[in-house]
Amino acid sequence: MRRLPAILGLLSLLYGCSDAGYLPYSAHALNPAQIRSLVSSASHSNGVPEGLVHAVLMAESAGDPSAVSSAGAEGLMQLMPATATACGVLNPFDPSENVECGTGYLRMLLDRYHNDATLAVAAYNAGPGAVDRYHGVPPYAETRAYVTRVIDAYRSY
Repeated sequence: MRRLPAILGLLSLLYGCSDAGYLPYSAHALNPAQIRSLVSSASHSNGVPEGLVHAVLMAESAGDPSAVSSAGAEGLMQLMPATATACGVLNPFDPSENVECGTGYLRMLLDRYHNDATLAVAAYNAGPGAVDRYHGVPPYAETRAYVTRVIDAYRSY
């Protein structure tokens, strides 16, 4: 019976979010001070709240600059190749370039959705076309869970 809390703790790491609302740091993650520095710089240059940038970054990559999704998104902010190209990113695995581009894209989405962080985060995950088509957060289970995770982490930042 004493092992049950440990097993449940391990399962929560494997199957969901930490109490902070995002995945825990990955094994290949930058250290928290490096992430804070990158987030602070990109946040200030793009006028996006640090907590929101941090929440998106952690939900996207758990702080791993070498992360690659099955859809082909790359780096800390999980940039799609077209987004990285539009930003002029030469190396999507460069933490500075990646976070600056991802934060700029987040700023564009916040502008598009009148500073509604929920819609901007939904568009970051599912694309602005889906948010526009559904006039709100799309009914995709993955997107709804992502939005909840990111917004909860942002609020607790």
